[in-house]
Amino acid sequence: MKQASRLAGIRSSGSALRTRAILAVGFGAILALSVSLVSMATRIARMVIVPPKVRDQDAVVLGVNIERSTITFRKSYSTQLPGKYGFWFDGDSGHGQVGEILWESPDSITRELLGVDFGDISSAEIGRLSGWLHLHPSQLGFHAKDVEIETEFGPAPAWVIPGSEVKGEPCRDWVIQIHGRASTRAEGLRATSLFQSRGISSLLISYRNDLEAPPSYDGLYALGQSEWADVDAALSYAAERGAKRVILMGWSMGGAIAFQTLFQSRHRELIAGLILDSPVVDWFTTLDFQGKAKGFVGPLRWLTYQLLSRPWGVWFTRQSKPINLNQLNILNAADQLNRPILILASSHDDFVPASGSIELAAMRPDLVELELFEGAGHTRLWNLDPERWDTTIETWLEKHFSG
Repeated sequence: MKQASRLAGIRSSGSALRTRAILAVGFGAILALSVSLVSMATRIARMVIVPPKVRDQDAVVLGVNIERSTITFRKSYSTQLPGKYGFWFDGDSGHGQVGEILWESPDSITRELLGVDFGDISSAEIGRLSGWLHLHPSQLGFHAKDVEIETEFGPAPAWVIPGSEVKGEPCRDWVIQIHGRASTRAEGLRATSLFQSRGISSLLISYRNDLEAPPSYDGLYALGQSEWADVDAALSYAAERGAKRVILMGWSMGGAIAFQTLFQSRHRELIAGLILDSPVVDWFTTLDFQGKAKGFVGPLRWLTYQLLSRPWGVWFTRQSKPINLNQLNILNAADQLNRPILILASSHDDFVPASGSIELAAMRPDLVELELFEGAGHTRLWNLDPERWDTTIETWLEKHFSG
C-alpha cells in the first residue's frame, strides 16, 4: 500500500510538473506573440508619423528617347494614370515632367517627355511620379516673393504670389495653400493660376516637420493636431498685410490641418471657406484603408491606433503627446462647421478613401459641396482633368466670393 501510495504521489507530482511546463510554454508563447505584435504595431505607427526622408520609387524606366521626347515605363498603377505629372528620378536628385500616354504594350507605357528641370534623365532607371509638375512659381510665369512665417519653432519659408490691389489698397482676398503629408509647398502650385486670374493673393506655406520648415520637439507628424498652429501663424501674416477674407486650401493631410485651423485658430473670423483636394476627413478610416491594403490584420491595426492615441503609447512611438484621433474625425464635429466647403475627391483614390468626404457632404449638404472624380489617383484630380478641376473651383468661387 505504501509503495502504491508513493507511486501515485510520484505520478501526481509528474502530472503537476507537466502542467506547469505546458502553462509556462503557453505563457511564453503568448508573451512572445504580444511582444512581436507591439513591435510590429510600433513600426507601423512610426511609418505614419515619421516624416519620410526617402519616397518609394515605383516607376521603372525602360527607355528614354530625347530626340522624340518620349519616356517608356514598365506598366504599373502609377505609370498608366492619364494626365501630366512630375517625375522624380535618381533618388529625387533629378526632376522632369511627363505628359499623356502615347502608346502602350502589355508590359509598358510610353508617355510624352515634356521637359527636364535638372538631372540626367537619359540614364534614369527608376523614379516616382508626383501630382505636381512645377517646382517654383517662376515656372508658371509668376514673380513670387520668398518670405518667412514666424512659427513657434522658428521661421518657416513660404511663397507669396500677390493678387490685385484695388484703388491702391492691398489685396483683401487671400488663399493659403496647405500641402499634404510628405510633400512640400510646391504641391499647391497647380492652383495658383486659377486664383491669380481672380486677383486673389496666394500664400504657399511650409509647416513643422516637412522638408523645409523647422521641426517640432519630437520631429514627428501629428496628423493635423498641432500643424494647424503654423497655418494660424500664416493667417497672422496675411492679416498684417491687408487680408480680409482667406480661403484655406488643403491637400490630403493638409485638409485635416485646414479643418483644425478652422476650429482652433485665433483668426478664424478671417477664414471665408475651405477648398479641399483628396482630404483626410477621418484618420481611422484612412489608416484602416491603408492597413488593409498592406495586409495588416485587424488586431494589429487596432493596436497601432492605440499606440498613436493613448498616453502609454508615446513610450513606443516617441511622440511628445498622443494624437486624439477621435478629435481629428471631422464626422464627429460636422455640426460645428460654419463655413462653405468645397471637396474634390476621387472614387479611385488609392491612399485616402473618398468615403469620409461622401459622408460629410451627406451630413452637411447646406455647407459642403462634393465633386467626385472617377479614375484619378490621390491628389491627382487636376492631372486627370484640369479643365473640370478648374471649372469646379471657379464656379464655387463665383458662388461664394464674387463680391
